[in-house]
Amino acid sequence: MSRTAEMLPPVVPARRALPRYLVAATLARGADAGAAVGVVLLATLPAVGAARPALLGGLLATCLTAPHLLGPVLGRWLDRAPDGRGRLAVGFATYAAAVAAAGLLLGRVPVGVPAALLIVAGICGPLLTGGLSSRLAALLDPDERAQRRGQGWDAVTYGIGASAGPAVVATLAALLGPRMSLVGLAAATVLAAALVGTLPPRAPGRGGSARTGPPARGALRAVLGSGPLRRVTAVTTVAAVTGGAISVLAVALAADLGRQAVSGALLAAVYGGGNLAAALLVTAFPLTGVPERLTVRWAALGAVAVALCAAVPGFPLAVAAFALAGAATAPLFAATLAARSAYAPDAVRAQVFVSTAALKVAAASLGTGLAGVLAPLGPRLLLGAGASVTLAAALAAVSARQRRDG
Repeated sequence: MSRTAEMLPPVVPARRALPRYLVAATLARGADAGAAVGVVLLATLPAVGAARPALLGGLLATCLTAPHLLGPVLGRWLDRAPDGRGRLAVGFATYAAAVAAAGLLLGRVPVGVPAALLIVAGICGPLLTGGLSSRLAALLDPDERAQRRGQGWDAVTYGIGASAGPAVVATLAALLGPRMSLVGLAAATVLAAALVGTLPPRAPGRGGSARTGPPARGALRAVLGSGPLRRVTAVTTVAAVTGGAISVLAVALAADLGRQAVSGALLAAVYGGGNLAAALLVTAFPLTGVPERLTVRWAALGAVAVALCAAVPGFPLAVAAFALAGAATAPLFAATLAARSAYAPDAVRAQVFVSTAALKVAAASLGTGLAGVLAPLGPRLLLGAGASVTLAAALAAVSARQRRDG
């Protein structure tokens, strides 16, 4: 036995490590989802003195999301580590410190300072999503059912985080103010960092070392080259554009149906509720089948559900359609995780997870922006266009696979 192997702590059984992973993932993803809401609320404070609070809030939120495009660099940083837990914990702690400092300083120093801090947090953001997910497979039993069940649980953490994060921010902002809501998110991220440090080490031979880590172009070749990972990434990235637009289009559709804006928020909440309910079902009844085919199938079903959202004649049916659209996102995400685990080369595993997560965040941000810019076209047309583009991407993936198999 080598000296390195002797120094590694024993691997903790999956049934003991997985709960800690899930708590850490829920805390981290809740913080990531709530931070953008928190900075938008913070920008409205009179003490901040913003002439256009909505514009300032949007710009600060962009500072959090745009740096996700640096995900491949962060992924390589993870892959170069012999273990990676320490680097994940450092990234989480940096995110927490930057968000808390930005929240406390906005309105008290030149706006460029908190904006720069939020950019630092945004750079660390992919570690809270894809970076952490890259550790999941090693915590699970190797059989397919255990892996798929674990991927379903990971989808649950995203669903809970997406709904609980903003809810916690709203509650803390009402009780203690927006600044303290961001401090609360930072505290949750610090706790997540501590839990990450208790996870089992990466198995020897998984990933590179500080001297021999694979270059970033290796991950790019895996993601953008030929093969199932490229097709899965393309389909999920296109679907993420529509997903990012949903919250904006929900409010617009409520108005189109003669309802107040709060009804649009209800549609967005129902979409999130459908996601969470389906994630729990995927955990109880894990997906089976080829990951690429599962991804394409659920992307197509999600597109059909979004098309139903565009066609509803009244608000009750809109609620049902948005619930269905949200429900389709959970198995799609679980299938995407399965595809990354199945098709990502071990040497660039973290890079693949972080890069694809970064692409999804960037695509969702693009979808949100396009929904605002193209709002005059009407929510029904935009929902229909989003469904059509996603369905076209799914059909293109099927065609490409058939050409390869043929």
